[in-house]
Amino acid sequence: MLIPARLFLSRLHHVVMTLALALALGLGAVGSAAWAQDFTLYMVEQAGCIYCERWNEEVGEAYPLTAEGRAAPLQRIDLRDPIPEGVTFTRRAAFTPTFVLIKDGQEVGRLEGYAGDEFFWVLLADMLEKAGATLE
Repeated sequence: MLIPARLFLSRLHHVVMTLALALALGLGAVGSAAWAQDFTLYMVEQAGCIYCERWNEEVGEAYPLTAEGRAAPLQRIDLRDPIPEGVTFTRRAAFTPTFVLIKDGQEVGRLEGYAGDEFFWVLLADMLEKAGATLE
């Protein structure tokens, strides 16, 4: 199956960035200032969600190693749990997974559902860019 060039380049970018970060971490070259962020990505999930499981398998381990993961560290919450104190969603999540981008306690973007890692990375990068995140 052929994938569009934009998705291929996005996937290649993530592989290269993950390898570069792993090398930098191994050499101790990444300082703590690179990890300071104003954004958080909340993943609303629930037990038995097959799409949450797919996300965990396809993206979960790599996420914190990417520029997106550094720009918006992941926090997980259960669909039935209250929204964390000091955080405002524009509306409750209706299904899982739902990814809610928070800046300074306020929702600034949302991805509902998971259709595969290629779509996730492209949509997340677009959402972060629109919210003003700096990807390092």
